[in-house]
Amino acid sequence: MRLVLLSFGGLALFLWPFAGRGVPADAPALALGLGAIGALVLVEYGTRRLDARGLALLAAIAAIDAALRLAFVTGIGGFSPIFFLILCSGYVFGPAFGFEAGAVALLVSALATGGVGPWLPYQLFAAGWVGVAAGLVGGRLGGPPRRRDLALLALVGFVAGFGYGALMDIWNWTFFAASPDLGWLPGAPLGDTVTRFGHFYLVTSLAYDSFRAVGNALLVVVLGGPVLAALARLRVRLHFEIVPEGPESESSGPEDPVPGVQMSAR
Repeated sequence: MRLVLLSFGGLALFLWPFAGRGVPADAPALALGLGAIGALVLVEYGTRRLDARGLALLAAIAAIDAALRLAFVTGIGGFSPIFFLILCSGYVFGPAFGFEAGAVALLVSALATGGVGPWLPYQLFAAGWVGVAAGLVGGRLGGPPRRRDLALLALVGFVAGFGYGALMDIWNWTFFAASPDLGWLPGAPLGDTVTRFGHFYLVTSLAYDSFRAVGNALLVVVLGGPVLAALARLRVRLHFEIVPEGPESESSGPEDPVPGVQMSAR
């Protein structure tokens, strides 16, 4: 529920131009993006769904993605390997961690590459939703990945390649107000606005985003198996729950670390 509530703020950013109001001011938009990340991490940490080990893993994923973005600044079309770990993290750890991985990875990489600008809050939400999509499809992978897992994640990566580009195009689109056929027109009816944006995306970005979509799918197919397996093992090791001993057990076994309870990997 908290992830849904935070996403409403992101939806407001992206839907604002369709109300004929352009894009929100830079400072409030950035505050909304950073506030959403901070609020989700704090709530997850406060409810113990994200502990210190999870934070360390989140930082490691963000650092690796920042390095990948630095190494592939001049990618082919819209392709960037930064989405690969976001997809895998969401698929294994679930939607909330997927959102955190996507948003934090984009934030850290933007700071590392000097890519901080008015577009950043839009990138944070768009990349976070890529992780959410992977988490909703994956449902928390608890064992070695199967071919079905790779096929599903590759499909999510393919669709997310276009989805991320389309979302980011909403921000770019408002600067093309001078174009009579494709540009954003303040105060236009909603149907006309949607049609204009659809034409704008097809003409300017569809081919460009196809490189991202295909690249995401190929990375999952080629590298997804070992990476998903490693993350699944990490998930088992990082998450434990205390299960009360059942009444049928008279005494704790020699392997039980604490009398009366047993540790069980979730």
